Amino acid sequence: MADTFIDLSHTIEDGMITYRGLPAPLICDHLSREASRGIYEPGTEFQIGRIDMIANTGTYMDTPFHRFADGHDLTGLALERISNVPGVRVQVAPGPRAIGPDAFDGLALHGRAVLVHTGWDRHWRTDAYFEGHPFLTREAAERLRDEGAALVGIDSFNIDDVSGGTRPVHTVLLGAEIPIVEHMTNLGALPPEGFRFTATPPKIAGMGTFPVRAHARF
Repeated sequence: MADTFIDLSHTIEDGMITYRGLPAPLICDHLSREASRGIYEPGTEFQIGRIDMIANTGTYMDTPFHRFADGHDLTGLALERISNVPGVRVQVAPGPRAIGPDAFDGLALHGRAVLVHTGWDRHWRTDAYFEGHPFLTREAAERLRDEGAALVGIDSFNIDDVSGGTRPVHTVLLGAEIPIVEHMTNLGALPPEGFRFTATPPKIAGMGTFPVRAHARF
């Protein structure tokens, strides 16, 4: 029987706002097909695209450098943490915004990609996406760290509460070199466990965050 692949990433589009207050990507031609016809032989044409965007666009991964000046950047990601990792989907019931450590009761977390399914992605590309989103508490992050999660993802606007100026979940997880994937989607298509998760950004020096094509296979 063939494997099933589930795409867990939002599409990046020209003019799309991921995080209110941050600029949208500009996607255009560097070399259009029409212009290329003057360069190549008749019948041969190419398009070379160009994108101008900030790192926090679409579904993206945070590495320690995003939070800590001395943390490793995208080049320091261990592939075993981000590629073909056994995963667990954590279903969060609608209700309180703050997701505490009890959400992970009874789950094997060690060495796994822990994907928190809140259903908030239903608000993507609407004003509601930016207001009142669910998030993890510091205690939840400490439990994920202490139980050895390989990676943590969420389908919400931010894994932290953004009402104040601190970001305890980023601090705890990235301080333990646990990558974070935010703005995920389609987590409801996954089984609770028994899948493998992959989210690999480009290997870019000096950047702590970049979009990923997050997906699962089972």
